[in-house]
Amino acid sequence: MPPRERRFDAIGTSWRIDTAEPLGDAVFAAILARIDGFDRAYSRFRADSLVRRLARDGGTVEFPEEDRALFELYDALHRLTGGAMTPLVGASLERLGYDADYRLGPAGPALPSPAWADSITVDGTRVTAAHPVLLDLGAAGKGRLVDLVQGELAALGAAESTVDASGDLRHAGPQPLRVALEHPYDPKRAIGVVEVRGALCASAANRRAWGDGLHHVLDARTGLPVREVAATWVLADTALVADGLATALFLAEPAALLDDFDFSYVRMFTDGAAEWSADLPGEVFTA
Repeated sequence: MPPRERRFDAIGTSWRIDTAEPLGDAVFAAILARIDGFDRAYSRFRADSLVRRLARDGGTVEFPEEDRALFELYDALHRLTGGAMTPLVGASLERLGYDADYRLGPAGPALPSPAWADSITVDGTRVTAAHPVLLDLGAAGKGRLVDLVQGELAALGAAESTVDASGDLRHAGPQPLRVALEHPYDPKRAIGVVEVRGALCASAANRRAWGDGLHHVLDARTGLPVREVAATWVLADTALVADGLATALFLAEPAALLDDFDFSYVRMFTDGAAEWSADLPGEVFTA
């Protein structure tokens, strides 16, 4: 009998899919094809991706129309963070060593991201670059892919499922999913526990860290890693929104985001202090 749980690696991370009914091989193959299609569009680590085409040639690239919400989210978060969060951060990450070769060593001083208004025009999912630019949509892209995978599962008959892409999770089922919040400095400890109805996404500075204090969450205005926040967790209806906000909370105060988005959060700082929303569906053990 096919398994109810599938574990696999894709887009550079570990995945786990749990379903109420056994997940057949044909359905699983469709899920893998969906993930590969997304990777071919958005990966900055693949020479054949649309992102890399824009980095080589500039000009106009048509991304999948179904991902309009991804670009709308980036536009909103760029505005709400005062330009600190932008998909134009790709070259800044590569300068610090987080590139396709995983060089993990700086190639020079930090590189601020180019200004959005001077670099790209976005019309729906049509991106026009005034000059070659390297996009990095990782701050919300994995969450969008989790949503797509769960949507594919539902369309193929799996009404109840949990899709977990190493910190980006979406749950569909009659009962909430109880999830521990891993301590960013000690994976054997939890700083709290929440009940998930929808999506939970986490971001932590220690997950992709290298060299002398370098990590993947950059302030695009400086090209330097954020120093004050250690980890964030966001609960929202979709993994796209939860993932994007988990990064935005490294760069902006929650109050700057709550007027535009409906979410709950936990934010832990590098000094060990933590804060969380009053409506958090769970509890935090440390402050």
